[in-house]
Amino acid sequence: MSEVVIKVENLGKKYMIRHQQGERYTALRDVLTNQLKSFGRRLVSLEPNSSNLQPSREEFWALNDVSFEINQGDRVGIIGRNGAGKTTLLKLLSRITEPTTGRITLKGRVASLLEVGTGFHPELTGRENIFLNGAILGMSKAEIRRKFDEIVGFSQLERFIDTPVKRYSSGMYVRLAFAVAAHLESEILLVDEVLAVGDAAFQKKCLGKMDDLAHEGRTVLFVSHNMSVILRLCKNALLMQNGFLQRYGESNAVVSQYLATETTDKGEIYWEKGLSNRGVSEIKIMSVRVRDVSGQITSSIDARLPFDIEMDYLIKDDLPMLQMGIQIKTAEGIVVFQSFNTDSECVLETKPGTYNVRCTVQGGLLNSGTYIIGVYADIRNIKVLAIADEVLRIDIHDTANKGPYSVRYGLIQPLLKWETNLVAKELHE
Repeated sequence: MSEVVIKVENLGKKYMIRHQQGERYTALRDVLTNQLKSFGRRLVSLEPNSSNLQPSREEFWALNDVSFEINQGDRVGIIGRNGAGKTTLLKLLSRITEPTTGRITLKGRVASLLEVGTGFHPELTGRENIFLNGAILGMSKAEIRRKFDEIVGFSQLERFIDTPVKRYSSGMYVRLAFAVAAHLESEILLVDEVLAVGDAAFQKKCLGKMDDLAHEGRTVLFVSHNMSVILRLCKNALLMQNGFLQRYGESNAVVSQYLATETTDKGEIYWEKGLSNRGVSEIKIMSVRVRDVSGQITSSIDARLPFDIEMDYLIKDDLPMLQMGIQIKTAEGIVVFQSFNTDSECVLETKPGTYNVRCTVQGGLLNSGTYIIGVYADIRNIKVLAIADEVLRIDIHDTANKGPYSVRYGLIQPLLKWETNLVAKELHE
């Protein structure tokens, strides 16, 4: 039986939120005046109820009564919508902040990658920051020297290793930070979704490295909104919701529950501020919708008929190699297929402006069932600009229930071409 290396018991984290009352807009002079008035009232006790004039305080529990155990060598995904408590949990496990209630027991050294450049000093070079991070993690200088060449080689920053990291791009920060966290000899690795900043090839490299670490007996906790990655990398998953641990178990079951509750089945989704990756300003996906053969927005599709997936996107800077794509997967998270505008002769406009792009999915392709739609924008094979793996939920239903549309097995039910030819008129016994 594997040893328990992470044990969390009744963990809670409380923050106090302050609300300014009675004013929609507060200038600096108003803040100073109010503070002076408040100070004066406390001195002369003119108003016994003066506390009513102070900003109100509200308790906010980022985590509440969370308990679980993780064994050595486990790969555990942490999923949930924004604000669910995922990053707070990693910060507590990293001992960046202290819990309000409960207890955490860790066996072994912990390496964490929670934000771009966490633990880096901007004035130090990449070389110096490797040794600094190693020392923070409790490594000896000899251990760091032994791993140094491997770290630099993985990050592919040999030319810039003696450059101050304040001159690094966000992608270079991630390369070096992940290389340090993954190669130094810690028993537990905690990774927040900072890998979205890196290019597609480096993301793939990082995921492969985390897979290798788990096979070496290292324990990996990985926060991600990419359910395909969670399913591929993690055997188990934690589902967080409003600070509570909603479910902990096998990844397939946990992801299915999350997708069922977090995607919309209204046939359309809109982002007020646009969807893009952290640090990306050139493009934002503004909305995604599904239209049936009559042009109506819907989430209920006839299996026999084609349907369209549309995206509205805003370009702020010229993107000459822009590529847009979609992904369709089952409710269990199994990818059925991906498609990109480069699959056909659809040439995207890449100058600044607002655009609409449409992909048509042929009728008679998907089998009956529930499917999840994801969308992408990237610079092909270079950089992911925007990604949302789970945005819309659609139901494919079979209205015929007879003939070629009778019940079939499989994820797809393509209408393939068949033909028969007479080979001989004579019967052979």
